[in-house]
Amino acid sequence: MSERLVVIGGDAGGMAAATQARRLRPDLEIVALEKGRWTSYSACGIPYVVGGVIDDLDDLVVRTPAEFAANYAIDARVGHEVTAIDVDRRELEVRDTEVGATYRLGFDVLHIGTGAVPIRPPLPGIDGGDIHGVQTLEDAAHLLDHARDAASVKRVVVVGAGYIGLEMAEAFVMRGCDVTVVEGGPQVMPTLDADMAVLVTSALRDKGVVVELERRVIGFERGTVDTDGGPLPADLVVLGIGVAPNTALAAGAGIDVGVRGAIKVDRRQRTSADGVWAAGDCCESFHLVADRPVHIALGTVANKQSRVAGINIGGGYATFPGVVGTAATKICETEIARTGLTEREAASYGFLAVAATIESSIRAGYFPDAGWIKVKLVAEQRSGRILGGQIVGLAGAAKRIDVVATAVTAQMTVEQVTALDLAYAPPFGPVWDPVLVAARKVAQALT
Repeated sequence: MSERLVVIGGDAGGMAAATQARRLRPDLEIVALEKGRWTSYSACGIPYVVGGVIDDLDDLVVRTPAEFAANYAIDARVGHEVTAIDVDRRELEVRDTEVGATYRLGFDVLHIGTGAVPIRPPLPGIDGGDIHGVQTLEDAAHLLDHARDAASVKRVVVVGAGYIGLEMAEAFVMRGCDVTVVEGGPQVMPTLDADMAVLVTSALRDKGVVVELERRVIGFERGTVDTDGGPLPADLVVLGIGVAPNTALAAGAGIDVGVRGAIKVDRRQRTSADGVWAAGDCCESFHLVADRPVHIALGTVANKQSRVAGINIGGGYATFPGVVGTAATKICETEIARTGLTEREAASYGFLAVAATIESSIRAGYFPDAGWIKVKLVAEQRSGRILGGQIVGLAGAAKRIDVVATAVTAQMTVEQVTALDLAYAPPFGPVWDPVLVAARKVAQALT
């Protein structure tokens, strides 16, 4: 009898591991259990379906259960929710949500890819039908069912001003709604330094979004968001407060958890339980600059970790070296990106750091549509090592963060970055790329 791999979670953190294991182990029996209706999809595309850029949620699906069965001999079962893990007995308790029946399923090897869940603080009324988290396609389908009633959805309140909150704000602006963003902190996008985040606030307000900072939500009533600054009318509410690792199953089975309750894994994605692996938004990563475990919920990280897990499950050898927290997004015409540590984070981790900010243009100044770009770099005082960077600007700005991410990962100094032989042509940038200009300014500050 062949060994059985059971995968909990049918998105990137699960199915990427399953398919990689299949390539190395043709003899392995693989069963994947997904409580929702879809497998292997791009949750990052949800705001663009809501905003009408992408036609349908099904366009975000990479592979269906039928395709997994036909092409990979993987038994992907949708509508099957794992309710308990028994590591000692090598057994799962599974609920078939379509028929309402529960059964037991044994495993030899287990991979956990349960992802993350939207944070829902215990506020009065938060479980109302007009209040939506956005993490899975199930969440998105529920939201779209509500949002498509154009006659009743005119005023949208987004609670929280992180990536998903602001992307959803943009989506509803594109739908022609009146949008208010409520943030309890002093700035939008807390993953940026305040001097860069203010550019994002301006971009939102330029598009007609009402941005309420340092305003705390205290509860919800039908048609109203209650805040400490008074009520806000809302036909629909989106929770953009952030996500937490979905690890109740793992913790309940005695598997070790760490930062923010995320599953602890080693460099091969092994958990504390023998024969149990994990990858994606449910588990920890190691931050290469901060030099400590972190929880970073990003699709790029999930796919890389899952590949590593799948190779090891299949009998190969692979390791996941860690992350630097590279991320990008777009708010209408304004692009935002970051990597490594912000100036504030560097100080909190004990670095003596120097930062410099420059303003430049996306293209040569004389070229048509030479939009603006602002670049901020952070470097360690003594060594000159690049610790992180942030970029805000118009079209063509965000992907420049990849140069900074490479420099951070390679532990390059600002002097080394200024000497990089980057490509130049007037349609793509000035003779001195904005990243190089920022590095040169930091180098001057270090002397």
